[in-house]
Formats: sequence, C-alpha cells, structure tokens
Amino acid sequence: MLKLAIIGLTCTTLLILILFGMSNNPTVCEPSENGNSTVNDDTIMSEHLQVEAILHYATSRVIPQQTMEEINISFNILKSLTPCNLLVFGLGHDSFMWSSINPRGTTLFLEEDPKWSRAILKDLSFIRSNTVRYRTTLYEAEKLIEHYNKEPDCWATKSILRGNSKCKLALNMLSNEVYDKEWDIIMIDGPKGYFDQAPGRMSAIYSAAVMARNRKGPGVTHVVMHDVDRDVEKVYAQLFLCRKNLVHGVGKLWHFEIPPALDMNTDFC
Repeated sequence: MLKLAIIGLTCTTLLILILFGMSNNPTVCEPSENGNSTVNDDTIMSEHLQVEAILHYATSRVIPQQTMEEINISFNILKSLTPCNLLVFGLGHDSFMWSSINPRGTTLFLEEDPKWSRAILKDLSFIRSNTVRYRTTLYEAEKLIEHYNKEPDCWATKSILRGNSKCKLALNMLSNEVYDKEWDIIMIDGPKGYFDQAPGRMSAIYSAAVMARNRKGPGVTHVVMHDVDRDVEKVYAQLFLCRKNLVHGVGKLWHFEIPPALDMNTDFC
C-alpha cells in the first residue's frame, strides 16, 4: 500500500507540474494594451477545468494508463497546438487530463462500451463522448488485410469513410461531426484489442489514416497510437500510418505526422 501511495503521489505531482506549466502558454492569457492581463470567460473556464483536473487526480487512486514518458509525447503536441481539434479512440482514466489540456478546443472521445462510458462519465459529464459499434473483431485482423487488398472501396484512391459500407475497415457509422471536422490530433488508445472477440484497433487505425489523407487545412495530422507492442497494432500502423511518417516513439507509444494526400491516386504508404 505504501508503494502504491508513493507512486500515486509522484504521478499526481508530475501531473500538477505539467498542467500549471501550461500557464506559460500565451494562448491561456493574453496581455492587454495597458500591460494588464485580460481575463475573459474562456480563460476563467479553462483555468477552472485545469484546477478540477488537478483535484481529480490528486484525490484519486486511479492514475492514467500510460507512462509519464508516453504522456509527455501527446502533451507536448497538445501544448503546441491548443486550442485544437482532438479526436480520441477510447475513453479512460486519462480522458479528464486530455480534455483539461485542450480546454478551448474540441475534444471528442469514441468509446465502444456503453457501460464503461457511464462509469467514466458519471462524475465528468462535461467530457464529450460518442458510442461506436464496430463492425470488426480482433479475430478477423488477418482476413481484414486480405479484404483490404481485394476491395476497391478500401483503397487509398477511395479515401471515404461516411457511407462506405463495402469496406469493412471504414468506420461508416460515426457522427457527422467526426466526418466534417478536420482533426489536428488523433489518439488511438481504443477500442479494446486484447482478446479475440474485442473490436480490435484495425478500423480505428485505417480510419485515422483516411482522415489524415483527406485533410484540407495546413499542416499535418498528428496520430498518436498506444500499445504498439501488440502485433495487430504494429502491423496495421505500418500498413496505413507508414514508417516514413513515424517521428517519435517511446515505450508502447508511436507518434506519426501524416501529411494530406496531394495525389489521391497514391497508396497509403
């Protein structure tokens, strides 16, 4: 118990330092013409959310599933881009943290388990989450690669998710917001992928690649994927997110920077 308490206290202290470190970010508080800080409603709400996040983790025995080194990769991306559009596959104990780091941006979570969603959101009603019913199972991972190679509606030249019923890897059942918004950061830490009947992350990885290719705005799409120590995540990441786009990795996490496809006739990799 003592060891657990020390670990929890250490993680909480580091988290507090991270969140308060964001006060140096000029997007949080902008100076006025007379040199005084301009305090507006957005700034107040942002600060309240970050303080609530600190209190939440400081008083909880449950800590985020990722290591500090892994969290730092996503944190540094968010800190450089916030406010931004953040799409997260998977709802977890770290969801409050990600929302608090991007308080004035759009943060949306996609979760497959309604029961788990209710458990996470019961005290965090401000977190936005959509329930997704996946069409795949982990058991099908190898066959889905064969399906991708044979089905033209899966190919990079198609690059369509909404209404794409022929490609089993395409998430064609998401909300219009997911399709219409350009996501600056896509985190893949779900759905479940550790037993045969779980949805697996094949569709999440494929769909993230399609979204990134379809980006019309400037810059790249940052895709951060967890659990790359597992075979399916590793194979699908190399197939659709591409080794050439891998810019950083630590522990079980890879960070890709995927540029928009200037020529839709090219393959994913």
